[in-house]
Amino acid sequence: MGQMDKKTHIIIVGAGFGGIQAAKLLANTAAQITIIDKHNYHLFQPLLYQVATAGLSEKDIACPIRTIFRDQKNIEFHMDEVIDIDLADNRVITITGHQIPFDYLVVATGSTNNFFGMESLAKNALCVKTLGQSVATRDHIIKMFELAAHEPDLEKRHSLLTFVVVGGGPTGVECAGALSELIHFVLAKEYHNLNFKEVRIMLVEASDALLPVMPLELQEATAEILLRKHIEVRLLVQVSGFDGNTLLLKGGEVIPTHTVIWAAGVCATKLLDNLKQEQDRAHRVVVNEYLHIQNKAEVFIIGDAAHFEQENSPLPMVAPVAIQQAGVVAQNIISLMNGRPLQKFVYRPVGTMATIGRNAAVVNIGKFKSQGFIAWIIWSLMHMLRLVHFRNRTVVFMKWIWEYLTYDRVEHVINRD
Repeated sequence: MGQMDKKTHIIIVGAGFGGIQAAKLLANTAAQITIIDKHNYHLFQPLLYQVATAGLSEKDIACPIRTIFRDQKNIEFHMDEVIDIDLADNRVITITGHQIPFDYLVVATGSTNNFFGMESLAKNALCVKTLGQSVATRDHIIKMFELAAHEPDLEKRHSLLTFVVVGGGPTGVECAGALSELIHFVLAKEYHNLNFKEVRIMLVEASDALLPVMPLELQEATAEILLRKHIEVRLLVQVSGFDGNTLLLKGGEVIPTHTVIWAAGVCATKLLDNLKQEQDRAHRVVVNEYLHIQNKAEVFIIGDAAHFEQENSPLPMVAPVAIQQAGVVAQNIISLMNGRPLQKFVYRPVGTMATIGRNAAVVNIGKFKSQGFIAWIIWSLMHMLRLVHFRNRTVVFMKWIWEYLTYDRVEHVINRD
């Protein structure tokens, strides 16, 4: 497309891992870059479960987008929600009515909860996918203990003190482990009139294993650690509905509870449906080896929004995929602006890890496998260093040290009606 034009306009929709990484890598070009997101912050989603379980506060894992790019004069932030993309005229349309033209577009809109058509769960289950959801989950958990503390009826009290996490992937495992520690390390010291033997924490998984991408030995270690933390692990169990008072399992079992935390699946956002492109069951748009859509080389899709197959299997919806894809997309946009060949994307696996709580984690990186304290240190360092801003890293580190030394969490204040 000839020499790089200073007026070249690149729009990045979404300020998650992929969107932020793409903007950073394009910051030194002569192009004008606009980041559009309905929130004014970048969110470190892997630690949302710690907000939900009172380990961290909202601001600890969020950083204003303008702060991240305060020194990049060619990067502008637009707080808005893109509701449509006009591929014919190369423009995005926002919910406030703006129509913004682009020369190149990076769609990095992430994912949302997928309830697989179960409307009662979508309406009544708690989630840990967004900042607002995680705060609401934290407030709800604390409220259950406040209500249980003055509930004389045994059955009603048991229902208040029953907590079910649905989904045995990393989010579900980490959430269940952190919830157990909040209850038994912190709340047990504060609710003196409650019998904490009445507390019931369940982790429900539809498949036959927790952390299915992990080796068998680490799956078994995870289950053993959860059991030591007073968590019931139920495998090969599917849920069918939740009305806010009872959880229904396929097969007819009914579990009285007011707390179901959903961590059993995600799908791409509805915006992608408007592109009229080929999509998979999770609504992800199928992209080619250069990560752009069919017959539209200037429109790229990355992260949870993109369906990309490698070795005959779609890549998982995880942050490392989005970050690596952002690197190739940034390079390909620069190549297009300079008339150079495009680079094909090849994902390089970085391993998987999950923490189950204090001194307990599982790590699988290449041939390296670890569980227990060493794995927990690795998990902690990796997550702390990936936080986008120095302030976030410092605050999270200090709070983790405080919790480790004192067995205490200070974020269990109900701040919503």
